[in-house]
Amino acid sequence: MGRPLVAEIDLDALRHNYCLACDLAPTSQALAVIKADAYGHGAVACAHALSDLVPAFAVACIEEAEVLRQGSIDKPIVLLEGIFTPDELPRVEALGLWLAVHSDWQVDALLAYQPRSPVPVWIKVDSGMHRLGFPPKCLPDVWHRLQDAPDRVTDLHLMSHFATADLLDDGYFHHQMGLLEALATELDAPTCLANSPATLAWPRAHGAWNRPGVMLYGSDPLEGANDASRKLKPVMTLRSEIIAVRDIEAGEPVGYGGRWIAPRCSRIGVVAAGYGDGYDRHALDGTPVLVDGQRTSLAGKVSMDMLTVDLTDLPQAGIGSRVVLWGQDPDGAILSIDEVARHCDTISYTLLTGVLPRVPRRYRRDKASGEA
Repeated sequence: MGRPLVAEIDLDALRHNYCLACDLAPTSQALAVIKADAYGHGAVACAHALSDLVPAFAVACIEEAEVLRQGSIDKPIVLLEGIFTPDELPRVEALGLWLAVHSDWQVDALLAYQPRSPVPVWIKVDSGMHRLGFPPKCLPDVWHRLQDAPDRVTDLHLMSHFATADLLDDGYFHHQMGLLEALATELDAPTCLANSPATLAWPRAHGAWNRPGVMLYGSDPLEGANDASRKLKPVMTLRSEIIAVRDIEAGEPVGYGGRWIAPRCSRIGVVAAGYGDGYDRHALDGTPVLVDGQRTSLAGKVSMDMLTVDLTDLPQAGIGSRVVLWGQDPDGAILSIDEVARHCDTISYTLLTGVLPRVPRRYRRDKASGEA
């Protein structure tokens, strides 16, 4: 059997979460964002699982799009960061990609290139994130330059990104929305604005297209969960087993640096998983873990290949006991990756994308099951 650590990918849960995004915005189309290897879940496998539901996918760069095309994915793919050099444009055309533009040089390169057929283009405006995009005052000029080149450009959309759609303090979100609504009205522009938190919580942001990302993988991006986000299902379960048990006396340390000190006579379980697999080394003592479906916690610093958990109150647990580091146990118990991330002082995105290649991905799907 080999080392017991695996990342199980529930493709039915992925489809459920995508359908939830669609149900929340029935007048919008939903891009499925599968950048960063589908947030660590495997882009080609996830794209195939969604292909009969999804009108288009989105990735960060052309290399990610090429992986999908090589994997026989033929749906439209949006390059969210556009091109990085003008010489990518022939590849964009050959792969049949849709292009985001956020800088003058990209517009100049596109207008200087003569494609065999016009390229669908989404213009990104910086509405307040201050990362990528044209300033709002410059957007009309860019829009009209591209609109006036129908032999090169087609299907123009207005695109932006929210800085605070996930927060309970919604003031800045409404500031951004006000700017975007004014621009969309002025230009009579279809929009793609809503990321995962805006898809879940802000119908005002729903446009011609939405682009759910991390919510597809079952992570709740909202600072305060709502009725919609509570319906998300975990897609990845990172599971392993107890491979050794140690009985220690009160006052004995565990792990590097002796950070965890046994407050009583304790049983310590050693789990086959560590930061060499992508489990966060910054996880604190007390980080939750499921052992045979029961909650316990991390006891001691994470090592490269192993971590240690407190089994003192789980007398039935022993060598071979199943361990869920995040996701769903076979008995139905769920350990939210968002809860684990909080104990690591990080976010679910870093945990999911940080699972390293040496962890096998095992995909499962009940083809008879429903999508939502």
